[in-house]
Amino acid sequence: MNKKTFLLLITAVSALGGLLFGYDTGVINGAQFYLSKHFDLDSAMKGWVVGSALLGCFMGAIVAGPLSIKLGRKKSLIISAVLFTLSAWGSGLPSLFEESVSLLVVFRIIGGLGIGIASMNAPMYIAEIAPSDIRGKMVTYYQLAIVVGFFVVFLATYFIGNNLTELENIEFGWKRMFWSELIPSGLFLILLFFVPKSPRWLALKGDDDAALTILKKVHGEEQAQKEMLEIKTSLEAKETKIKINYFSKVVLGIIVIGTVLSVLQQFTGINAVLYYGADIFEKALGFGKEDVLAQQILLAFVNLVFTFVAMFTVDKYGRKPLIYIGSVGMIIGFLLLGVSLQQNTVGLVSLIGVLVFIGSFAMSMGPVVWVVLSEMFPNKIRSVAMSVAVAAQWAANYVVSQSFPIVMESEANNSAPWNGSMPYFIFIAFILVIIFITYKFIPETKGKTLEEIEAFWE
Repeated sequence: MNKKTFLLLITAVSALGGLLFGYDTGVINGAQFYLSKHFDLDSAMKGWVVGSALLGCFMGAIVAGPLSIKLGRKKSLIISAVLFTLSAWGSGLPSLFEESVSLLVVFRIIGGLGIGIASMNAPMYIAEIAPSDIRGKMVTYYQLAIVVGFFVVFLATYFIGNNLTELENIEFGWKRMFWSELIPSGLFLILLFFVPKSPRWLALKGDDDAALTILKKVHGEEQAQKEMLEIKTSLEAKETKIKINYFSKVVLGIIVIGTVLSVLQQFTGINAVLYYGADIFEKALGFGKEDVLAQQILLAFVNLVFTFVAMFTVDKYGRKPLIYIGSVGMIIGFLLLGVSLQQNTVGLVSLIGVLVFIGSFAMSMGPVVWVVLSEMFPNKIRSVAMSVAVAAQWAANYVVSQSFPIVMESEANNSAPWNGSMPYFIFIAFILVIIFITYKFIPETKGKTLEEIEAFWE
């Protein structure tokens, strides 16, 4: 097997963690309508069943750091695959939940744990193996897999639901939707046993021979020797200079910068648009509730197309230019939506605004944040720093998801001069902060080895 094929296979397998991220997050959206009727849930309990996975995501991201240090990136991903499989199996058990919804919540939290662990380890693992000149593209496969996961689960739940009556869906169709995740989660679990361990983790644990063997398979003899020397120099320098004091000015500063960037990904408003965008579509195009299929296809298509744009430009133009371009696009999209709401002229312009925002996010903050986070942290602190940044991102996801409907329904938002547009102008303010933070604090990592990036902080 040649180097390119070997690398592509490793990346594809690890990116399946992203697909399951999207699949597990999306399956509840397809199933919740029927399970809510099955259990006769009120709005508060429905929100808890749908949102409980976020609690697991947060906890999973926190434990992912220590797991990654002790067991390595590969074994951590295997644990996440087991959790995905257990969650899918338990959520779809035929008779377990007839009396209580509580066990369903437990299995949703277990799935969230898997998402949290995979969302940290998968992009980091890819970054630690991929050559510097194509690393951005390789890590972007992870974001692409998330988008594909959403699209695939949408098709799967639609196919399952469309071939059953409404009564059958309420009785058992929603369980089959959860069980459909067993196919990708089982495949992920099996294939992970055939990928190598991270060479940088092996070097961190003192197994230089194994690390060099893997680097040779990916980079070839000459480049592997060079990378190995840089890795060892980096690790030895850290031993003498810093005994990993996470509260030292330098280390804490790096972690804070990465965490702020990670949190700002959610404060763009992406999940507010994805979770609560149906009303916008309904007003803009006259879509009814029965036309959710058309809405999701449109969003998924734009999301997918512009994720490909990011894949093929992130290593050519760099990380920071994509963030700048995407941020400007997101601002334009929300301005179109916000002004049309203010002027009470909701229509095609509003729809274009939403799609411009989605496309701009998909080519910038969606994939590029994962790329930068997987690259920017020094070898010795990468696991813990990624864990903190990803956990903070899940916390931010929860904050935005919970606060958006509150702001939307507030009296201030629904009176002049806002007329329903206030949240989008708040998001614009955060996007302006993204531009400033990127310009002032984020290094351009295009084409640099992880050790060269590390030297930037020194």
